[in-house]
Amino acid sequence: MKRRFFMILIICMFGLMLVFPKPVFNGASEGLLLWFNVVLPTLLPFIIISNLLIRTNAATLIARITGPLFCRLFSVSGYGSFAVLTGFLCGYPMGSKVTADLHNGGYISGEEGRYLLSFCNNTSPMFIISYVIWQNMKDESLTLPAVTILMAAPVLCSFLFRRYYHMSHAAGGRTYHLPAQKAASSSVLDDCIMNGFETITKVGGYIMLFSVLISLAQLLPFHYPALMLAGLPSLEITNGISMLCTSCSEPGLRFVLAMGLTSFGGWCSVTQTRCMVQEAGFPIFPYIIEKLVTAGVTSLLAYGYIVLLK
Repeated sequence: MKRRFFMILIICMFGLMLVFPKPVFNGASEGLLLWFNVVLPTLLPFIIISNLLIRTNAATLIARITGPLFCRLFSVSGYGSFAVLTGFLCGYPMGSKVTADLHNGGYISGEEGRYLLSFCNNTSPMFIISYVIWQNMKDESLTLPAVTILMAAPVLCSFLFRRYYHMSHAAGGRTYHLPAQKAASSSVLDDCIMNGFETITKVGGYIMLFSVLISLAQLLPFHYPALMLAGLPSLEITNGISMLCTSCSEPGLRFVLAMGLTSFGGWCSVTQTRCMVQEAGFPIFPYIIEKLVTAGVTSLLAYGYIVLLK
């Protein structure tokens, strides 16, 4: 039944693309330009370097530095602390990719990988500051509150999620001792670069498809507030933030909704995450629930900030 529904959905999508070629072209162009101008130069270097860090076992050195703090705070292993660092600083879908790579390499257990995925796959601070606040919210006074709220929400939610995954403080600091791999040779570097391009190409494909969906959805003859403020923006975060800030004229509501969407990441980031963790065998449905919970907590914190300002 599920497979048949998916087939019908694809056929309908194909039909819409034939009937409305111009919106499809515009959406695909916008998505590819966004990928080429923003995502490719900002994300690809981090993907290649993270691949090298894991393949050469250099992540061990970072784990020793970040471990003392992150192991105690999040109840993760030393290698898990490396996933926390990349997940909070590098942006979607780096947290999920590094977590899956660490699990596939035998550095962390499946249970720890699922727990890490629940809170360490987030929007990067640079995207929050430059795109969400400066370009769209156009209010630099919101920079520090926005970054603080979006970093604090997943940290707070990690205390809830660790109970579900039975991650105890006793497990914090656990490290898997693996034999050191060879230093980066030309073949290892080539493999890391090719993996980086494969990953970034998949990300670009998802961004293009969701940009086309948004372009087609805007042809709908009705424009309910819920659709314009939550439905369409939730498809893809970059287009969604711009659409949300344009549609919502009330500054307080705009801030709350933008923080919630930025925390969730959009359905495009969900599909990207599923692509990254599929080989590791991590289920995507719990991840969706956890991201929605985190987005709810983020919105509450943003609302609290707006109330305090008043």
